[in-house]
Formats: sequence, C-alpha cells, structure tokens
Amino acid sequence: MIFDFQYLLDFFSANGIIKSIEICTIRHRLLKVIMSKEKMTVARAMVKCLEAEGITKIFGYPGAAICPFYDEIYNSKIQHILVRHEANAGHAASGYARITGKPAVAVATSGPGATNLITAIATAYMDSIPIIFITGQVNSFQIGKDVFQEADITGAAEPFVKHSYLVKDADSVPRIFKEAFYLSQTGRPGPILIDMPFDIQKQEVAFKYPKSVDLRSYKPSTFGNKLQIKRVIEAIKNSKKPLICVGGGAFFSNSQDKLARFSSRCEIPVVSSLMGVSALPHTHPMNFGMLGMHGVRTANIAAKNCDLLILLGARVGDRAAAAIKESEDLKVVHIDIDPAEIGKNIDADVPVVGDLSLILDQILELAPELKHEEWVEKLNSFKIIEQCDYSDDGYVHPKLFINKLNEGLPKNSIIVSDVGQNQIWTAANLHLDGGRFLTTGGMGTMGYSLPCAIGAKSADKKAEVIVICGDGSFQMMFMELATMIQHNIDVKIILMKNNKLGMVRELQTKGYGDRQIAVCLDGSPDFIQLAKAYGISAESINENSQVEGAIKSLIESKKPYVLQVIVDENQRTIIS
Repeated sequence: MIFDFQYLLDFFSANGIIKSIEICTIRHRLLKVIMSKEKMTVARAMVKCLEAEGITKIFGYPGAAICPFYDEIYNSKIQHILVRHEANAGHAASGYARITGKPAVAVATSGPGATNLITAIATAYMDSIPIIFITGQVNSFQIGKDVFQEADITGAAEPFVKHSYLVKDADSVPRIFKEAFYLSQTGRPGPILIDMPFDIQKQEVAFKYPKSVDLRSYKPSTFGNKLQIKRVIEAIKNSKKPLICVGGGAFFSNSQDKLARFSSRCEIPVVSSLMGVSALPHTHPMNFGMLGMHGVRTANIAAKNCDLLILLGARVGDRAAAAIKESEDLKVVHIDIDPAEIGKNIDADVPVVGDLSLILDQILELAPELKHEEWVEKLNSFKIIEQCDYSDDGYVHPKLFINKLNEGLPKNSIIVSDVGQNQIWTAANLHLDGGRFLTTGGMGTMGYSLPCAIGAKSADKKAEVIVICGDGSFQMMFMELATMIQHNIDVKIILMKNNKLGMVRELQTKGYGDRQIAVCLDGSPDFIQLAKAYGISAESINENSQVEGAIKSLIESKKPYVLQVIVDENQRTIIS
C-alpha cells in the first residue's frame, strides 16, 4: 500500500500537480497513519482489546477452535483461571463482575464448549450481569456445513444476550470489542457474545483500538425526566405510609449510600427483593428485610399496607410481586434503567427511566426532611423476635446456624448462596453490614454459588468469601474445588446436608400429598473425605451445641474449608 501511494505522489509531482513541499507533508501524514495501526493477528488483537479495557483476569476452558486466542494469552499478563466446566467460567465471571462493578470475561471453544455456556449466559441475562462471552467457532467458510464441533451459538443464545456478534471481518474486531464492553455495562447491564471463527483469529489486521463508541440506535437514558422527578417528590410528600423496595439495580449503579441517605432523610422504610439483599446495612433503622413469598413477615406486612411503593432498580418478579397488594389507594413509583421493566409486573403511576444513582441525586436535591413516625413505629412493632424451637435432636437448626454465622462474620464479608432451601434460609436471616450477598435470583441456577464465589474472591482477595449451598447443588459444582486449589483461591464452603433436594421435597410434601419422587440423594459421596481428597480441611456437625466452635474454625482458617452442617430432611423453608 505504501508503494502504491508513493507511485501516485511521484506522478503528481512530476506533472506539477502537487508541489514538493506538499508531497513531504502528505508522505509524513501517510506514514503516521500507517505506523499508528500495528499489524498483528486477530487473536493478538483480541488480547490487546481486553488489555485496553483493563481486563486482568479471565475465566475459561480451552479447545481447538479457540487455540489461537489462547496462544496469545500465553504471552499476555492477563491471568487465565481454568475452570472444570464451561458453565462455571460464566458463573465465575458473574461473581467477578458483581464485585468489581465492571464487565468480566468468560471463554470457551466451539460446539459443546459454547453450548455449555448457555446456562451461564441466561443466568447473567436474567440478573443483569455484564459479561463478555468469547467463543471459538469453526472456520468461517465451514459454517453451516455441520463440521466437527460446529454449533450456531449466536442463534442458540439469542434469547439470553443483550447483543451478539459472529465475526466475519478481521478488520471489525477492535470495533466489535469496544462496542461489546460499552453495551454490556451501559443501560441495563447484560451479557454480550462474541463468536470467533478459527480462520478469522489467524488473519492479520491493522490494529487500532477505538477511543469511543457511537451507536445511533442505542442511546440509554441516564438522568430522569425533571417533571417525573417532581412528581416523585410530590408523591412522597403526600404519602402517609411510603415504602421503598430496592432490587439488584442498586449495586451496579453503586447507589447503596444514596439509598441510605434517601430513606433516612424522608424516613421511608426499605424492603428488598432477593437480589437487593444487603443493599442497605442490616443495622440501618429503615431496613425491614426481604419481601416476597419467601420473605420476612415485617417486609410483607409493609408491602401490603403501604400507600406509596417506590421501586428502585427492582424488576418485581413473581416471587416479590406476590407480596404486594395492588389497590386503588396504592401509588407506585418505578425507577429503572430499562423502560421495558417499568409496569411489566406492577402498574406504575410515576415511571422514571434512567440511571438509579443519578436519579437518586436528583431526588436528594429536592427531597425535604420528612417524618413518618407512626408508620415506622407500626412496622417496628411487627419486628417481634420469633421464638424458634432449637431443640437438639441430632440436627442443626438452619436459622440458629445463620444467626450464629452473623455473629462471627467479619465486616465486608461476601456470602454466596446457591438455590433451594439454603438460599431462602440465608437470605431471610443473614445480617450484613457493609458486605455483599450474592445469589442467582432470576434464573435460580443450581450450582452457581461456588464458581461465583471463586470469581468474587478473585476480585477481592481481602474479603471473606463464604458459599452456602445444599448437598444437591454442591454435587453440580464440586469439581471447582480443583480450581480453588490450582489458583490459590481461598473460598470457604458451608454445605447444608439433608440428603434431599429440599425445596422440591417440600413442594411435593405440600402440594402432592407427600408423594416424594426423584428427590432422595442416596449414593452421594462422603463429602468430608471428598474435600480431603482435594487437600481441603473439612468438618461435619450435627448438633446445635457444635455450631459456634465450627463457625470459629471456618472463619479462622486461612485456606479453603468445608463445613458440613447436617439438617433435618423435613425442615421447612420458612422456619420459626
């Protein structure tokens, strides 16, 4: 290309079309443009894109179709964490993204490697987690010919991604990566899929990473409409029994402190969805717990008796919406970054679209100091300490265990629960002040907790990261114990064992005449010996008197630790 331009310059000069001084200027600018674009393989460009976005860790599982990319990772400072199943790469990236507040990266090969990611992609989509999923693909000229390990992953994952790319042009790679990171973390966060054919990865490209993104069709709102903000303020002033319901949107907008200031200034009680647990410190006087079908009594009473419901970054899915009593005198303010969520499950009288953090700034500028003493006092009266039968009958009582765990947890701990009874026991009874509660709310994906915790611990080495799971979910993910050992990731695991798929067993007991089928976990391994096989210290307890000592050993351990807690197989989800 340089020689072609040089020939033209010589021709123009010889014929007097361009002066010699102008030729020098053109040649200088031409060389500057050419030198600014470094020639490299697409695989190398992919790594450079990740580095430009500040990525220092990725989670994945290699295969033939993604080998060119992995070969370039070998020469990079980016740390690759090898999981033992592709789905867990996505879940680990989820934990990493949720703690850093930035997009994370998960990688897999073509075919089954890519399809194994779909559950993780769907989980991230439902919980609005920004993850860049990179998959290898067969050669571009082989696509559609059903060659070895070919799968239409962009088509298969279409319902669960915010956007996807099947890369066919090497020169488009820098733009695609820049767009992917931008799309994943702006507006409502979500997963982006980049499918990379093998031959494209080996092609050469003149690399220059874009400084910005401009997509005509994608302009997410940030600030709330000023008129709507005024309507929110008026609704608060006119309310006698206001209530805030906070969801997972509080975390990626980093608006926990502003939530606390807003609720304190206007003296508005706060309840949370499952994904909003820990958005407000447990000790905050306006925190009234988690609402919903598995929520706490006080929160559900508040939701059924309020005259103003302010939804902050909450989808209000079916499990939460069941606790809300819609009536003529109930006014609903719904604030969310995604306009599609507003009014989808509960009609909104005052919809406000935008970034929750910026909107709370707007509200705090106008909101007066208010008192709702009678309403708060009434709700506090329902905060009766419920007496539990903690009789020691050869089992550990789950509520007692979580309460004792609360007492022993260091500040800023990260608790990751799985799905099932353990999730509800934890969410309803966990008391965090400054820490984080992580779980999968929208998809309810069993086997999420351990890989998520690995990602969370990778993001914050100083935090105490503890998994709470059941013996059913543990068997979907215990292979990741090897990932912990290989990469020196010190996660603690509390395994609540009842030898049943407890939540399904409870459903069968209540709704199907106690006809239990396919819920017994006979044949499970000895989890203590299994942990020790990985070189991990482990302990088992089956009496309430053992709880405090066992929690102390777990917290004091400087290495991975497994604590098996034997609970009654007939224990209910809502326990008192």
